[in-house]
Amino acid sequence: MKSGDNVKKFKYKVAAFYNFISIRDQDILLIKEQLTTLASNHEIKGTILIASEGFNGTVCGTENSITLLVELLKQLLNISHFNVKYSWTEKQAFRRFKARKKKEIVTIGLKQIDPSKSVGKYIKASDWNEFLEDPDTLIIDTRNEYEIKIGNFVGALNPHTSSFREFPVWVQKCLKPLIEENPSLKIGMYCTGGIRCEKATSYLIEEGFSEVHHLEGGILKYLEEVSPEESLWDGECFVFDQRVSLNNELLPGSHTMCHACGLPISPEDLKKPTYIKGLQCEACVDKFTDSDRARFAERQRQIDELMKRLPENSIWPSS
Repeated sequence: MKSGDNVKKFKYKVAAFYNFISIRDQDILLIKEQLTTLASNHEIKGTILIASEGFNGTVCGTENSITLLVELLKQLLNISHFNVKYSWTEKQAFRRFKARKKKEIVTIGLKQIDPSKSVGKYIKASDWNEFLEDPDTLIIDTRNEYEIKIGNFVGALNPHTSSFREFPVWVQKCLKPLIEENPSLKIGMYCTGGIRCEKATSYLIEEGFSEVHHLEGGILKYLEEVSPEESLWDGECFVFDQRVSLNNELLPGSHTMCHACGLPISPEDLKKPTYIKGLQCEACVDKFTDSDRARFAERQRQIDELMKRLPENSIWPSS
């Protein structure tokens, strides 16, 4: 990674990975058991989803333990490599380890979509800037609204979705008419690590779209390979763990999390009168009952006490 000279001081390595590959149902239980055993023996935490269409996960541990898990996955699935991105943190990014069987490793809700058979054209991180600046390209951010809010590629189209399941509806309602009016446009999509935009390209191809592209490895690969001086990324990248966001060096960013609603909070949000630590942020000020707030307040009191007693603990403090 670009900040390689600085990562030695960080204890934990985070691996985000996925692969669309056919996995037999009878093999999933064995894979789950072996991964769980390894994680328990080597203090790895995080989540791995396994389905008949492949696997998707983010885990955190020491550098050696993460290497062991990656190699075990290759062995269990009989593959030589898969899509994996790395970052670093001074504290454990997760609270526990979970390996789960799922219907889909990223949920779009359409059984006919199979990225192992058909996907769009990959654009490497080193070529993404040129693709972004092409006037005949339509760039689409396939992430959720709250992710886009804290960072994006300027000019990218925001579908305003709250979950990936909503993406097909947006395509039918908004994208199809747009492309019908501008048939010469090339479509380029991106997401955090590549999995959502890869499945999205498979869906678009199934729907008859042509000239469909996506950023290989997602934002994480782009930030890893493109220098800050050349980067066209604006803001921070939301991640689904206790770090909340990553900066241009793939190190924990400035955002924290509202532990009432689970949405990211910027340093500016912390200064707003609507913000109450652990109880509410501007996004959820009207979303909970008084009994909810009382429960949140008690949880925050317990967290504050824990942080006082164990200031050097390896768990990220709550907002």
